[in-house]
Amino acid sequence: MNTSITGSSEFLGHPKGLFVCFATEMWERFSYYGMRALLILYLTKHWEFSDAQSYIIYGAYTSLVYIMPVFGGMLADRILGSRKAVTFGAILLVLGHTGMAFESNVQVFYLSLALIISGVGFLKPNISTMVGALYEEGDPRRDPGFTIFYMGINIGAFTASLLCGYLGETYGWSYGFGAAGIGMLIGLIIFLWGQKYLDGHAEPTSDFYREKKFNITYENWAYISGIFMVIASWLLIQNQEIVGNLLGGFGAICIAFWLFYSLSKCSPEERDRMIVVGILILFSLIFWALFEQAGSSLNILTDRGVDRTILGWEVPASMFQSLNAFFIFTLAPIFAFMWLALAKRNIEPSTPLKFAIGIMFVGIGFLVLVFGMKSSSGVQTGVFWIMLLYLLHTIGELCLSPVGLSSVTKLSPKRIVGMMMGMWFFASAAGNFVAGLIARATASDGMAGGDNIFTLAQKSAFVDVYTNVGLIAVAVGILLAVCTPLLKKGMHGIN
Repeated sequence: MNTSITGSSEFLGHPKGLFVCFATEMWERFSYYGMRALLILYLTKHWEFSDAQSYIIYGAYTSLVYIMPVFGGMLADRILGSRKAVTFGAILLVLGHTGMAFESNVQVFYLSLALIISGVGFLKPNISTMVGALYEEGDPRRDPGFTIFYMGINIGAFTASLLCGYLGETYGWSYGFGAAGIGMLIGLIIFLWGQKYLDGHAEPTSDFYREKKFNITYENWAYISGIFMVIASWLLIQNQEIVGNLLGGFGAICIAFWLFYSLSKCSPEERDRMIVVGILILFSLIFWALFEQAGSSLNILTDRGVDRTILGWEVPASMFQSLNAFFIFTLAPIFAFMWLALAKRNIEPSTPLKFAIGIMFVGIGFLVLVFGMKSSSGVQTGVFWIMLLYLLHTIGELCLSPVGLSSVTKLSPKRIVGMMMGMWFFASAAGNFVAGLIARATASDGMAGGDNIFTLAQKSAFVDVYTNVGLIAVAVGILLAVCTPLLKKGMHGIN
């Protein structure tokens, strides 16, 4: 690969393939977050599921979105290569988002969710792998390249929540979901057009994909496996209790493996680091279970229990989903500068302390919202309080999320870093399912699907749940902060 700044295969000092990946991921995230902003409202208003049932469907969906990249990544590593996996995933996503625009059949709806779940499974892990492959080892442009790439994620999330949310709630669900589908189609077209700029770095690592089993090439077996992933997701999304049981079973297996490997296969120093990274992964589950209320219970509360009138315009509830991405735009550079400045003075918080701060901020966000709800007269809460919650939650995310993946790669033994990375994403999946259970607790008996009337009893249900989770999060954060010196010692100099 030509790594010269002035090379013909480069643009703005980076490989042209980076910007192909940037645009593809931006439109994929546009489609995903556009649909996500509307999903819980669509479940309750269009299909008229009860709030409790809608929260569990939403939790099962988002948890499966985090699980399927494990399988999509494995198929790409062993057979397809990144380029073919991303192309196949994008096709599934286009089909899924197109299906969401048809509102007449609930099975078409479930199938559309399954296609999106499997499409994300193939695209999400492999587009990131592709970005890394564009840079040679030691290339100083790698980190700036990923920064550009992740900016695309937030641009997609920000614009999708505004545009798809507005269209879906103002003109009809099919318009919002259709816009998400058009976005993914644009992403697929850009990726197909720009594959020539990947310089061969996204191809299969061997000719294994050409070999045959039962007279079918392994490449085609990989695509068949993708279809089975769709079928499995279609069944699971309709049987949410099975998703919970599977998560519980796999969680027990992961914990058993973690303990066994730490105690029997590691040197004393590796064992200490494995224990630390395992503890951090468990705490991340708590964070995501609370943070991911944004698309479910907080979206419902914003729709029914928040005075959304700004400058005379009642802003659609789904558009508030853009606040997280907006605050990331504005705060991420400040945090990057702050951590660097603290590091130069040798007072940068350790990774466990950053985790503790992140969890405390997500708890404080709920407590601040509860204060606003209690101080607001009547059932409606002022829009300022929901905006402040998103600000505090984003601060928490910036303290925990960016350092989470890094800590897994640094603290895990190199021989099992892939397995530990899988555990990190599994914790995110479990956190999303737990988020659905927490959201379900906010649903009082009177909150039926399609009923937009918000009562004092329903407001009280939100206040009670958010008070409890807020206090628990702050207490958990304080506990982790107290344990930080011990955890820091177990890291043996790695931060």
